[in-house]
Amino acid sequence: NDALRLALALLAGGVLGLIFFGGLWWSVKRGMVSPRPVLWFLGSMLLRTGVTLSGFYLVADGQWQRLMICVLGFVLARFIVMQLTRSSPAALAQKSSHAA
Repeated sequence: NDALRLALALLAGGVLGLIFFGGLWWSVKRGMVSPRPVLWFLGSMLLRTGVTLSGFYLVADGQWQRLMICVLGFVLARFIVMQLTRSSPAALAQKSSHAA
């Protein structure tokens, strides 16, 4: 039963990480072309942080072990989002040639 709860905490941390880091990536993409980027960045930061901290609080349920496993899932999700959003070298070269 404890193993199942820890597995669910890991999964929940992964979902929170996908929301947080995926939201960060999306906000940067939107904010860079927005006439008011500060609204995108500030609003996104507040929303992502609020959702993440609330999720950590609910998942932990007063147990530090669940919190640590949840944070582990959160960090693992960071690497997944980094891989999914990484531009290929060819795409980066094409972008820099258009900028010049």
